[in-house]
Amino acid sequence: MANQLTRGTLFDDLFRDIAPGFFVRPLHGDPLPTAAQIKIDVSESDSAYTVLAEVPGVGKEDINVSIDGSVVTLRAEIKQQDRQSEGEKVLRTERYYGAVSRSFQLPQDIDQAAAKAKYDNGVLTLTLPKKQASGSQRLTIE
Repeated sequence: MANQLTRGTLFDDLFRDIAPGFFVRPLHGDPLPTAAQIKIDVSESDSAYTVLAEVPGVGKEDINVSIDGSVVTLRAEIKQQDRQSEGEKVLRTERYYGAVSRSFQLPQDIDQAAAKAKYDNGVLTLTLPKKQASGSQRLTIE
């Protein structure tokens, strides 16, 4: 409850319900998406993990995927370009700008050299091959 009070969403929701449209809101009033809003599906085969991540409204050049061992980090930068035509003014826009990221850990290390990413229609598809475990080696005692 205290977390909601500090972010102000509790009061925003209350006033939105009581008098919608009465209060003037900032032009860029909606907050950035949280990391939990990057929805992912992870599936596993014998040799690789497949990750589907929803990242709508972002160009593929603004998406960054980094892999460190078994930790995968998705980062997207959302850019908003306000345009205004002659004789037109923007009253409200709900599109936002900024960066959002999400990290998650997989059960096994990833082979970074063989990893692949594809972005199509707002869905990022990652193919992350599992790193082959180097088998145990018996040492010869001298």
